[in-house]
Amino acid sequence: MDTTPSGDAAMRAFGANQDVPVFDDPAFTVMTKPLKHARVAIVTSAALHRPDQERYTQGDVRYRAIDRTDRDLVMGHWSPNFDHSGFQMDLNVVYPIDRLEELASDGVIGDVAPRHFAFAGNQPDTVSEVRLDTGPACAQELIADGVDVVILTPV
Repeated sequence: MDTTPSGDAAMRAFGANQDVPVFDDPAFTVMTKPLKHARVAIVTSAALHRPDQERYTQGDVRYRAIDRTDRDLVMGHWSPNFDHSGFQMDLNVVYPIDRLEELASDGVIGDVAPRHFAFAGNQPDTVSEVRLDTGPACAQELIADGVDVVILTPV
């Protein structure tokens, strides 16, 4: 009898054995303004992109910029362990842009950033490239857009 875990159990077992980096000097800072005045952006690992943007490929550590108004998005996440049905029914499951717009409209947050960013999260062999290269590059774009708070939506 085969006792090898499959599906969700296999992914949980795989993740439980991954090394997690420890940072001596974390990048998080103290908020300098109240949330009701903050500009908020989303960074997702759902491999989202517009139909006119290049698709994600295996090992792709690049990110795609998504305009605040974009709603016609493709999910490039190809893991066989990932169920796309929630995304197909409601984009906000992986990219809560409409909820952010509502929070801004209600005055809970100051503003929704003009751009948001997507990575392909199913890249277990490229974490260091994201941490050392494309992650900081994406952070610089967020800073250039005047972003105060980032919501991370891991997929």
